[in-house]
Amino acid sequence: MQAPLADDDRLASLAVILPLAVTGFVVASACWTLFAVVGVHIREDLALNSFQFGALLAMPMASGAALAIPAGLAAQRHGARFIMLWCLAGLALCMALLPGVESYYGYLAVASGLGFAGGFYSAGLQFVISHCPVRRLGLVLGIFGAGVTGAGLSYHLVPLFHEAFSWQGAPVAYLIVLSLLIALLLMLTAPDIPGLADQRRTSLASFCYLLQRRQTLPMSIHFGMVAGSFFALALWLPDFLSAQFSLQLDAGAGMAQWFVIPGALAQITGGWLSDHFGSIRVTTRALAVCLCALFVLSYPPMTLFIRGIDAVIVIKFALPLMVEGGLVVMLGVAMGCAMGSAQRVVILMNRSEAALFAGFLLVTACSVAFLLSLLFGAINQWLGVRTAVFMVLFGVFGASLLMFAWWTKRPESKVLVPPQSLS
Repeated sequence: MQAPLADDDRLASLAVILPLAVTGFVVASACWTLFAVVGVHIREDLALNSFQFGALLAMPMASGAALAIPAGLAAQRHGARFIMLWCLAGLALCMALLPGVESYYGYLAVASGLGFAGGFYSAGLQFVISHCPVRRLGLVLGIFGAGVTGAGLSYHLVPLFHEAFSWQGAPVAYLIVLSLLIALLLMLTAPDIPGLADQRRTSLASFCYLLQRRQTLPMSIHFGMVAGSFFALALWLPDFLSAQFSLQLDAGAGMAQWFVIPGALAQITGGWLSDHFGSIRVTTRALAVCLCALFVLSYPPMTLFIRGIDAVIVIKFALPLMVEGGLVVMLGVAMGCAMGSAQRVVILMNRSEAALFAGFLLVTACSVAFLLSLLFGAINQWLGVRTAVFMVLFGVFGASLLMFAWWTKRPESKVLVPPQSLS
């Protein structure tokens, strides 16, 4: 870890550290969600059913959850910079292997390696926190979290590579960018100081004790439900939009990035608003907007036959493409604000163990995303209704809002949420 710095020195170093860390997370997110677009081509080539396709999308989420907390522990022991470099190297290896894979199980194996992006998130957040003044924490966390906009790179680049060459060119491009990023991180940042890293060691048992004592578990679960839903929907949208509106894959992926990019950037707004108006107020209003959007999106195209006095009245209902797109953007922005707000609360109360708690947040998010991706595939295969994914998410967000409202009324929530957050 870096030595404690004065606020002025921290801001000066943050000007170098933050852009580099955010760029790394952008590239890592692009690799993490690569199968959201590439998987559609693999699905056609290997004739996968909906459940197999859902499992392929879910695998990076599962491995990301498995690596998040170990990466946080390793960042405390060996330094955040060291772990960030190893995670980028792991992603580079996956990109090098991907063009040569031909079997479904081979793709699953490579997809599991993309979980190194989760390890980069845990270590990178600790790297940024060590250079951030407290008064800027919400904004800086939002900026770093906005690195998930990298998912939109895959939505844009893979169709371009597929049209010009083949989709296998996208992993090669990512491999080159990852190699350059590793070189920049080595040249522009100082090595970790082993002595300071050793002073802040935290065991898994003591982390569990902190999680219970500081009452951060409810807010972490809430973050996981929102962020996991965001990840799962981001992975599912390109295939959903292409099939729902009979679009080409590049058009469906282009629409999906209008969910991911505004939603990721909205984490900055959510963190900034929480710094000024309080996390509880921002979170409840964001969840309410999510529920409104999901309620409308959950209705499938339908034809209603009404038996009238003299004739049968036929009413057809289907959301136009522009309305559906607008609701998807609104949903992404609201989810991003809720994520930025919830993340701020957990990290603010656990600054000294930021990497561990960031890892735990990612574990909850990836676990939810993994389960939802499998559930989306199973429901689509069972019901045959594509908008059922929004029905599921409406139930998840309704439960999340009720849980959050109940928890914030309890006296122990005052221990977690500082007075300035209880506006």
